[in-house]
Amino acid sequence: MRRLLLVLAMFVLGAMAPTVQAQPYPDKLIRIIVPYPPGGATDILARILAEKMTPMLGQTVIVENRAGASGNIGFGYVAKAEPDGYTLLMGTANITISPAFYDNLPYNVLTDFAPVATVVSSQNLLVIRPELPAQNLKELIAYIKANPGKLNYGSSGVGSTHHLSMEALKSSLGLVMTHVPFKGTSESVPALLGGHVDVAFSAYPSLSGAVGTKNITLLATNGAKRSAMAPDVPAVAEFIPGYAFAPTIGIYARTGTPPAIMAKIASEVAAIVKEPEIIKQFATAGIEPAGGGPKEYAEELKREDERVAKTVKAAGMTPQ
Repeated sequence: MRRLLLVLAMFVLGAMAPTVQAQPYPDKLIRIIVPYPPGGATDILARILAEKMTPMLGQTVIVENRAGASGNIGFGYVAKAEPDGYTLLMGTANITISPAFYDNLPYNVLTDFAPVATVVSSQNLLVIRPELPAQNLKELIAYIKANPGKLNYGSSGVGSTHHLSMEALKSSLGLVMTHVPFKGTSESVPALLGGHVDVAFSAYPSLSGAVGTKNITLLATNGAKRSAMAPDVPAVAEFIPGYAFAPTIGIYARTGTPPAIMAKIASEVAAIVKEPEIIKQFATAGIEPAGGGPKEYAEELKREDERVAKTVKAAGMTPQ
């Protein structure tokens, strides 16, 4: 009798196992990790997605900021997460840039992350404090060349897109400037507005309160072409052929996350970025929707990696 009960119990448990394994995703809270402080373009974008994904997925989606070390603290946190789709990363180009600048990272970009979906492409704007005697990029370049080492520039940290964009500009034109790293644009932009740094690259949301005022002078964008948000502002590429450093922002999961879960997330993201209301919000923030899936994102990351490697070599930068 005991043997029969044991066999029946094993049968019941075995029958239940597939049901447990087939538990639909998601069935609990989802976190989007933003590796930068609140207020920047990546943070704003993550919050827009979280708000939309919550009703679409039927579970609460929250944003959690884990800032520092040019995004590496947040990247490292997600690299240790369970590969179950409940801890996602709002990643930027820094995920491919940082390995060129740091020797001992808390993650391996090739083995720890799986690209899930491209969300947007976000151009950064080159701005200067208005006291500088330059009204356009050509005049700024001439001033820097005439005053080597006199000016400094702020960035979101060593290895950030802002840092790389400026280093590419410097190495291409032989400019001499001092780099002042911050934890994010929420720090570098106020430093520029306060006159503590002279020049900075920043995304439009971080500058929106100052654009159109006399607090900053807008000179150029770091995209391959002009931004639709500032069509009168030239792209650096018009002065340096081939220059293109507008970062792609997208969703990553921990490597090992089931493909079906990644496909579901990618599908939801693609639907969100096509909504007219969202497109309008993105336009206001100076960013363009993408919506590519895992394959498209992986291809874009490969192109970014090639651009980074070329710039790092040309600038003579070495890992720290």
